Amino acid sequence: MTKNMSESVRLEDLTIGYQKKGSVKTVASGINAAIRQGELTCLIGANGVGKSTLLRTLSAFQPKLSGRVVTADHEIDDYTPKELSRIIGVVLTEKPDVRNMTVRELVSLGRSPYTGFWGTNSKEDLRIVDESLQLVGISGLSSRLVDTLSDGERQKVMIAKALAQQTPVIYLDEPTAFLDFPSKVEVMLLLRRISREQQKTIFLSTHDLELALQIADCIWLMDATNGISIGTPHELGEAGVLKQFVERQGIHFDSHTLTVKIDKTV
Repeated sequence: MTKNMSESVRLEDLTIGYQKKGSVKTVASGINAAIRQGELTCLIGANGVGKSTLLRTLSAFQPKLSGRVVTADHEIDDYTPKELSRIIGVVLTEKPDVRNMTVRELVSLGRSPYTGFWGTNSKEDLRIVDESLQLVGISGLSSRLVDTLSDGERQKVMIAKALAQQTPVIYLDEPTAFLDFPSKVEVMLLLRRISREQQKTIFLSTHDLELALQIADCIWLMDATNGISIGTPHELGEAGVLKQFVERQGIHFDSHTLTVKIDKTV
């Protein structure tokens, strides 16, 4: 693969999977792809196809079976856990179950890779925390208790925490899963803006197909039969892979408008 200067993550002949009842279950193999800096990339695919396995592998939460994951010009296995915490930020699907903690206190945990053994934040750490709150537009919530927030507000807090970690790469697993539609749009647009303004590499999994097709710069379509198809939404639309993925009886996909149409007569 020819290296592009904007490629911050490269997958080279990657095989992913996991141990199951004493044997190895391969989920996907021979993956050669790149995730680019300054872009919002969305991973879509059917349930059970391996999206979470791929995200966990890229995040070094589980080992790859073979191949290479090159992140910030180094193989991911070469990093120590502390080094990796300064390279990759992760926002998981689960709602943060925290009590008696303010928004600012939770976001400040993003500084833990830098604060040393006692976890004491310096003035510079707190400045970065406040800047992260401002970037996400939740400075006004800084003194609120996290458990009093709406789902959308909590998700913004977790994004701010990842920003405070100051990693070049941020992975998100279903960041819009528990949100109402306006909040879904708001969070996706926020991530797109952050990728551009902060030149972050942002890669997320989502089931919100039409929203991803409208907002993402790049789509990774993961399919059990065809592997991973990568391109802009319009490129994948023109290639017919989105139509093949979406369409079934009563469901039609318009490759020109990138929208799903439902036949109510079926």
